[in-house]
Amino acid sequence: MRNFKILAVAILLSAGLFINSAQIQQTASADPIVSAPAAPVVQYTNVNALELVSNPYRYMRRNIRVKGKFDKFSTLGLDYPPAMRPHEKYISFMIQRPDITNHNIPLSEFKIFIKKELAEKYIDLDAGDEVEFTGKIFSTALGDPWMDVEDLKVTNKVNKATKNKVNETK
Repeated sequence: MRNFKILAVAILLSAGLFINSAQIQQTASADPIVSAPAAPVVQYTNVNALELVSNPYRYMRRNIRVKGKFDKFSTLGLDYPPAMRPHEKYISFMIQRPDITNHNIPLSEFKIFIKKELAEKYIDLDAGDEVEFTGKIFSTALGDPWMDVEDLKVTNKVNKATKNKVNETK
């Protein structure tokens, strides 16, 4: 009888260990939930467009944010070898000079490039629409700032009806 009790205890213990080890193996083989490390937050410095044009070297390779009034899409600066941005992939755009309020004059010293895929989302921009864009100055060729735009936002859309009425009265 004593041998039977020992055998019964051994069977129960081994069965318990077998169940526990199966549960442990199942838990260990399950795909653990692993969260990817958070992408670093890029800090942007707000820069006035005229300050940028006056001191482009100060902002070289820096992440900046610029606000301005959109003027037009352009090909200005594309395919220029010292600061190459090919016309197949990029389009440039211009903002209006912030220091002249009674005329719409582009700030042509500021070369702004945007990938065509992103620019296509903003094809309906009109001269005078207020925009905010972020990116990095990648060159100071010709003593001008050359910027790659990473993100563009329209902060205030010009009302065409109001704009046309104002132009008709002049």
